[in-house]
Amino acid sequence: MEVIAVINQKGGVGKSTTALALGAGLSLKGYKVLFIDLDAQGNLSYTLGASIQGYNAMGVLQRPETIKEEIQHTGQADIIASSTALAGADTVLTETGKEYRLKEALELIKADYDYCIIDTPPALGILTVNALTACKGAVIPAQADIYSLQGIAQLNSTIETVKKYCNSSLSIMGIVLTRYSSRAIISREVTEMIEQTAQSLNTKVFNTRIRECTALKEAQAVKENIFTYAPKSNATTDYTALINEILGEEK
Repeated sequence: MEVIAVINQKGGVGKSTTALALGAGLSLKGYKVLFIDLDAQGNLSYTLGASIQGYNAMGVLQRPETIKEEIQHTGQADIIASSTALAGADTVLTETGKEYRLKEALELIKADYDYCIIDTPPALGILTVNALTACKGAVIPAQADIYSLQGIAQLNSTIETVKKYCNSSLSIMGIVLTRYSSRAIISREVTEMIEQTAQSLNTKVFNTRIRECTALKEAQAVKENIFTYAPKSNATTDYTALINEILGEEK
């Protein structure tokens, strides 16, 4: 099972949207996918029709051996849903080895899935550290604005710390630009700056840009992924291209 974390401590960059699209697109290619929602806001869980009542993801972090019991099988996907208790994770998970809880849990089901897609909260606390410790690679959604540029630099510090102490094989798979408009001069200028930052982080900006698309918000409102809701939309085209790029199947 390959574990991919979708991370950015800056909110509003399309993190949950990207996590959902990656998992849904991989499922359409025939892969067996598990979603994990570590964001207390529960946007991914909502869209996939999962219940956030009970312990869910927080239960897995407190008791890794219960992971199979926490998997929900919705009409769209298999998911370990969010929990409001995740908001207090940094004060609850304090014991030695707290960074490895999710990794320990996923070891118990690694033969059951091809991919695990983890949606992380917009913060660099213990939840994001658990995701980075458990994953092989991280995808960073970002907008072509100066705040995203600052956020990526801050995020790199956390990634380097996790690589040093918890997960030496962790890599940044790439930065994906979301809500992108090639017509905006500021987007083009900041994109160049983000590409320079990516080089300094030993990663890349994905060739695929995710264009602004109303269908993404509409799909979320009716609890569907973009591929089933609007298969001919720009967003479907863009996320399909991104998945192919991640898999090395660019055409």
